[in-house]
Amino acid sequence: TGNWLSVCSVILLAHMAHGCPDKCLCYTASKTADCKNRGFTEIPARLPPEIQILQLQNNRIWRINQNAFTATPLLKILDLSNNSISSVAPGAFQKLRYLQVLNLTRNLIHYIENKTFSFLPHLKELDLSSNSIIRLPETFGNSTGNITLLSVKHNKLHKMERILLESLPNLKVVLFKDNPWQCNCNIFGLKLWLESFLYRGGISDGIICSAPGIRKGKDLLKVPYELFGVCSLRTAHLHLASSHQQHGSEQRGSLRHGHHGEPGDSGRASCEPKAKARPASLRHAIATVVITGVVCGIVCLMMLAAAVYGCAYAAITAKYHKEHLAPARQHGTAKEMEPLESSSP
Repeated sequence: TGNWLSVCSVILLAHMAHGCPDKCLCYTASKTADCKNRGFTEIPARLPPEIQILQLQNNRIWRINQNAFTATPLLKILDLSNNSISSVAPGAFQKLRYLQVLNLTRNLIHYIENKTFSFLPHLKELDLSSNSIIRLPETFGNSTGNITLLSVKHNKLHKMERILLESLPNLKVVLFKDNPWQCNCNIFGLKLWLESFLYRGGISDGIICSAPGIRKGKDLLKVPYELFGVCSLRTAHLHLASSHQQHGSEQRGSLRHGHHGEPGDSGRASCEPKAKARPASLRHAIATVVITGVVCGIVCLMMLAAAVYGCAYAAITAKYHKEHLAPARQHGTAKEMEPLESSSP
């Protein structure tokens, strides 16, 4: 009897140590903890360490502490949608080395800082849609190169750094819609990246411009390159300005790598030179065509006037010879013949 009591006590203590939180339902077979719609304001404690799926949607969670998931290192799917999260502590997810799907939709997130999702080598799907994000970093973090799906739709993004997308080489799907995209020089790099991404077989819902006014409602991919011509000029100007502040190898380095920019240098990072020389602007291109046409027209008119003048001059000359020179020759011939006639016997 004493042995049985000891065994039961061990089982009970183990259940208390690694049991399911009071408001959650835990399923051993599927390794799932169902904690949705339970009124949580933070990540619940005492979650079973073996769970792989954690459902925390439809709660009132407003922050994620740095050690929130230390006890659940095997998680593969984490659903935090429809909560009140406004910020994510750096390294909050770094213990989840096996995480594959992270759903943060319908929260109150305004910023995503650099390396927020570091050390998630198996992360494949990152959904940040339906937040209030106005800025994304240059990198999501170390070991995030296996992400295949990224959704940032329904946010407040004006632009997105090309370097961030280039750090995700395995992307297959990117969702951009319903953001107030500013289709100016700052988004030129994103346009180039998106064209290349679609050419490689990627899937996207496209980028619709919200500003400036003349491009509102237009697909970014259909905005002509010529309208971004000022980007290359501005980049050259910025590089020239920075060269006056650099010396020696620093100067050469800034000219080689200036288009990547520093984290705080929005100017150099915002515009990128084009591969081909193009007109500075559509207006200049049209002006060139008009001026060329006018010059050609003037030359043609001058040639026509010269031809008409030549024809008129030739006609007048011919008429003069006919009316004046021909009678004179006839009169002279008659006089020359008179002595011959008078000398005859």
